[in-house]
Amino acid sequence: MNSSVTEFILLGLTRDPGKQKAVFGVFLIFYLATLLGNFLIVVTIKTSRTLGTPMYFFLFYLSFADTCFSTTTAPRLIVDALSHKKTISYNECMIQVFTFHFFGCMEILVLILMAFDRYVAICKPLRYTTIMSRHVCRVLVILAWVGSCIHSSAQIFLALRLPFCGPNVIDHYFCDLQPLLKLACMDTYVTNLLVVSNSGTICTVSFIILLTSYVVILYSLRNHSAEGRRKALSTCTSHFIVVVLFFGPCIFIYTRPPTTFPIDKMVAVFYTIGTPLLNPLIYTLRNMEVKKAMKKLWCSKV
Repeated sequence: MNSSVTEFILLGLTRDPGKQKAVFGVFLIFYLATLLGNFLIVVTIKTSRTLGTPMYFFLFYLSFADTCFSTTTAPRLIVDALSHKKTISYNECMIQVFTFHFFGCMEILVLILMAFDRYVAICKPLRYTTIMSRHVCRVLVILAWVGSCIHSSAQIFLALRLPFCGPNVIDHYFCDLQPLLKLACMDTYVTNLLVVSNSGTICTVSFIILLTSYVVILYSLRNHSAEGRRKALSTCTSHFIVVVLFFGPCIFIYTRPPTTFPIDKMVAVFYTIGTPLLNPLIYTLRNMEVKKAMKKLWCSKV
């Protein structure tokens, strides 16, 4: 890689000084709420004896991935909102690209594992404990880590090959391949195709897999009791809300030609900050077992 650029300037969500103060306040609250909510879920699942099923095993890793995923972008957005010098070094930018895609892919794969767990629980209840044993769950999570590493390694490989010879202003609040492609002094057509075939395909295929699994689950519920249908629908609805909020913006960003729109930054807010914030609310407010375990744990602590 031949590059004369040693740092980039991040323009952030807005350049208006008044709005920047609002960005600082609002997203600081969002980020702290994300950390608190996911921390409560992680600690509750880790210490509670009643939340030992595979669904909560995967929820533990989803909350962990949410925390790390949000941390890859939110702190810099918050700090830069009050900073006059909104720069990020080349090396820091590449690290952000890697970690952002690593934990983003981790979240996608864990959501697929959670959907698979619900499919087995509802469609194959008699074989559930055999199929979803603790050993199998651990192996599936390890495979999710490996898959995330492969995806993020491919992304950073593409980013490191981009030469930058002049403009270094990124019209975004974090480093990602799409805004970096605009600054590269080379023909990025092939690189963009590789980005779409990597990130775009992962988002689209994963979304289709998840939708298909929920359709199969809903179809199989016709043979269940009214109480069983109600409980299964409650769980699947929570999962489906998370899937739509996360994959909708991802597909919009990563499955199109190398063009950027002013709305891109706000769309990115949904899956980089919005989803990690909403996941704890969705999985706790709609789940009686988690709420009871939290009350029991934290009331005993107090």
